[in-house]
Amino acid sequence: MTNRLFTRALVTAAAMVAALPAAVAQNDSSRLVAIGGSVTEIVYALGAEDRLIARDTTSVFPEAANNLPDVGYMRALSPEGVLSVDPTLIVTLEGSGPPEALEVLEKARIPMVVVPDRFDEEGLLQKISIIGDVLGMPEGAAALSKKVQAKIDAAQKATSGIGERKKVLFVLSLQGGRILASGSGTAADGMIKIAGAQNAVTEYAGYKQLTDEAVIEAAPDVILAMDRSGDHAAKVDDLLAHPAIAATPAGRAHNIVRMDGSFLLGFGPRTGEAAYDLAKAVYGNLVVEQKEP
Repeated sequence: MTNRLFTRALVTAAAMVAALPAAVAQNDSSRLVAIGGSVTEIVYALGAEDRLIARDTTSVFPEAANNLPDVGYMRALSPEGVLSVDPTLIVTLEGSGPPEALEVLEKARIPMVVVPDRFDEEGLLQKISIIGDVLGMPEGAAALSKKVQAKIDAAQKATSGIGERKKVLFVLSLQGGRILASGSGTAADGMIKIAGAQNAVTEYAGYKQLTDEAVIEAAPDVILAMDRSGDHAAKVDDLLAHPAIAATPAGRAHNIVRMDGSFLLGFGPRTGEAAYDLAKAVYGNLVVEQKEP
C-alpha cells in the first residue's frame, strides 16, 4: 500500500467522523457495546477494552471478548438484549440488523455509530480511524493503522515478484453437495486479492451456488474454505470427494486451504497476518521481514 492510499483513507475517515452528529462524535463511550468482530478487535487493539460491556456473537477474538455478555448475532440483533446492558454508546458494523431492531435502538436514544465495512485496505484503515475518533483516541488509531498497513505491505511484498497469479475458489459451504462460492465484493474476494492471488469466480457479486460445470470451468488452483464445525462446514475430505472439485487443478493436486473464519474474513487488525498466511498457503514458502513501524 502506498502512503498516498494511507493518507486518503485517513482523510476520508476524518470526513466521515466529522459528518456524524456532534452528540455521537463526542458521546460518553464508557459503556460500549461493540457489534461486529472487527469492531471488537479494533477496540481491544486500541487498548479500550475496559469500556466494553457487551459484544455480538461474531466477536470471538481476542479470547477475553468471549467473557463479555453476548447480545446476539449482528444480523439478527435483539434490541432488548442490547438495551439490557445499559450502554452509553453502540458501535456497529454496516449491515447489522434487522432494520426494525436498529429502529428500536434509535428510538431509545442510545447514541449509535454505524461503521462502513469495506473489504480492501483503504476501507480497513477508514474503519480503524473512525472507531478511534469516536472513542476519542485518534492518535492511537493512527498508530494502529500504521502497524496494520506495514503488515499488509509485507504480505503484498511477499508476492510482488510472482508472475502468474493463482486462482482461488472460496467455498462457503457444501450443503446438499451444492457448492456455495464467493464472487466479487465479498470479504473472501478482498482477502484473496490482498494475498496476491485472483478470485476464480468474478461473474457475480456476493455468494452463489455454482453448477458443477461452472466450478470446472473456473479451474481454480486452490480451494479456500473456513476451518470451522457445524452444518455449513466444508471438510477437506468432502471437498476432495466432490466430483466438480476433483476435476479442477486444485482437486487433482489436493490444494485445499482452510483458515479460521474470523481471522481470514474479519478485516480487522489481523488482516495483514491473515493475508500473509494465505499467501504462504497458496504460493509456498515466502520470506519477507515484517518490521514494526
